[in-house]
Order: sequence, then structure tokens, then C-alpha cells
Amino acid sequence: MGEITRKELILVLANTVRLNTITIEMTGSTGTGRVTAITGPRLAGVDLSAMNLSRLDFEGANLRGANMSASNLQEAILRNTNMTGANLQAAQLPFADLSNAGLNVANASGANLNGARLAGANLSNATLNGANLRDANLKGAIVTGIKFDENTIWPDGKRGSQGNPANYIL
Repeated sequence: MGEITRKELILVLANTVRLNTITIEMTGSTGTGRVTAITGPRLAGVDLSAMNLSRLDFEGANLRGANMSASNLQEAILRNTNMTGANLQAAQLPFADLSNAGLNVANASGANLNGARLAGANLSNATLNGANLRDANLKGAIVTGIKFDENTIWPDGKRGSQGNPANYIL
């Protein structure tokens, strides 16, 4: 199977959002209403390594087990994504929005998460060896079982065991 290009990925993302938009109309004793739910693209297990994915919108995507190692995800929108077990080693994610993302068991060793929004994200059992989380927002994140080393940089600039992941979720 051939490699996917950035242009092809953009088309997939654009078409998936359009195709997966569901509108439900309700009628009841309190009146009528309309609810629209948008589900993201299904990219589970896809190899997106070393790609320029900067500023793309993956909101709600299923990226479970995806390989995004060494990819440029600067300012990407990854809100509410399922990235369980994803490979983010050496990925560039500065100022990416990972709010409420499921990153449990993900490997972000050596990743640049400088200024990233991880509020409400599930980072349980994620590996952050050598990751740069300087100025990242971890408010409300689940940080149980995070693995890190002395090269991990925390939001306040502390390194490794000088910081404690639980100190940054408040």
C-alpha cells in the first residue's frame, strides 16, 4: 500500500466530517429540537510517521494505535481524540490542542509538547521520557501511572523527579 500525502489526508479529514455529521430531530412535550453530533475520522493504526500534520483538525478522530512518530503536529486540533497506544515518539506538538484526548498508554518519549493544551486529557500509563511539557496546560488531566525520566521537562520548567505530574493538574 502506498504512502498517504498531506493533500490526501486533508481530503479524508474534510470528507469524514461531512459524512459523519448526524442530525437528530426531536419532538416532545417541551417542543422540538435538533441535535447535531460530529464524529471524527477513523484513522486507527494508520502510519502517519514523519508527516507534516501541522494545523490540521483531527477533532474526535479515532487514532488508536496510530504511528505519528517524528510528525509535525504543531497547532493541530486533537480535541476529544482516541489516541490510546499511539506512538508519538519525537513528535512535534507545540501549542497543539489535546484537550480531553485519550492518550492512555501512548508513547510520547522525546515529544515536544511545549505550550500544548492537555486539559482533561487521559494520560494514564503514558510514557513521557524526555518529553518537553514546558508551559503545557494539564488542568484536570488524568496522570496516574505516567512514566517519565530525568530528561522530562514539566510545565514549570522542572526536570524529571524535581516535578510531580499530580502538581500540574489543579
